Amino acid sequence: MAQKLRIGTRGSKLALVQANMVADALKRAHPGLDAEIVVIQSSADWKPEQGETRLSEAEGGKGLFAREIEQAILANAVDCGVHSMKDMASFLPDGLQVVHVLDRADPRDALLANDGIQSIADLPQGAAVGTASLRRQAMLLALRPDLKIVPLRGNVPTRIEKLRSKQVDATILALAGLNRLGLAHEASCTIEADTMLPAAGQGIVGIETRVGDTQTALLLDAIHNRETGLVLAAERAALQVLDGSCHTPIGAHATLDGDQLHLRVLVASGDGVQVFRDEQSGPVHGDHDAALIGQVVGARLKSRLPDGILQ
Repeated sequence: MAQKLRIGTRGSKLALVQANMVADALKRAHPGLDAEIVVIQSSADWKPEQGETRLSEAEGGKGLFAREIEQAILANAVDCGVHSMKDMASFLPDGLQVVHVLDRADPRDALLANDGIQSIADLPQGAAVGTASLRRQAMLLALRPDLKIVPLRGNVPTRIEKLRSKQVDATILALAGLNRLGLAHEASCTIEADTMLPAAGQGIVGIETRVGDTQTALLLDAIHNRETGLVLAAERAALQVLDGSCHTPIGAHATLDGDQLHLRVLVASGDGVQVFRDEQSGPVHGDHDAALIGQVVGARLKSRLPDGILQ
C-alpha cells in the first residue's frame, strides 16, 4: 500500500496552488506517495458581509489565517499544513513547528493601478489605495502622505476585481502570489525592497507539522530548501522579539550570499510619520546562527522605539 500524507490548506486559489506545489514536490521526491490535499475552511477567508474590516481589527489577527489548519494538525486530522509564511503569527501554538520550506519566490510587493499608472510616484494627488496591510499602509504614507488608504480585503482575484471596478485607484499585492496565479501581467510595477521592505516570510511557502512527527518530517526533508530556511529563521526571530502581528507595521527581509546573511528590519507608525530601521550581516551555518542575527537586530531596534508604537 502506498504511503499517504494528508496536506491541510485553505481553499483559496492561491492556497490551493501552494498546497499543490508541496504535493507535487513530495511526489517527485517520493514516487508512489499518496499526497492528499485536504481543504479546511479558515476564519480569515473574506466574506462580502464582513465589509473591509482589517484582520488587525479582528480578534486573533494574523493567527486567523492558520487557526483551523493548526487545530486539524494537532487533532491528527491532517499530517501537515501549508501556509504563506508572511501570514503566520509571530509565535506558533505549542506542539507545532515550521522547519520545512520551499524555495523562496520573489519577496517584493507589486503596485496594481488603473489608468496607465506605472509607479507610486505616478499616483494622482489624494489617490485611493486599497490595502489591508498596515505595513504597506505605513510605507505608502511615508512616501506619499497625500494618499488615501482604504481597507481592502479578499483573496487576490477579488482584490483585482475591486480595483478594476474602480473601488480604489490602486492596490498593493505580493508579487509571489501574482506569479503563482499567473497574474503577474496585472502588475503596473514591482516595488523594490528598498522602497517597501517586504513582510517577514513574504514569498515563502512553509509546511507546519506536529513536533515529534518524525515520519512526516522525513518525507518533508527531501523538499526542504536550506537557504530559504535560514533567511526565514532570521526574519521571524526579529519579528518575535518585536512581537510583530497584523497590529504593527513591520518589515523584515534577509538575503544570503554564501554563508553571509544580511538582515534588514523596519518598524513604522501606522501613519508613516515615524520609520525606524536597522540591519546586520554575519556568518550563518544553521538556523540558530540566523535566528541570533534576527534577535540582535530586533532587540536593538526595539530599544530605539518610542513607547506605544508596538501596541
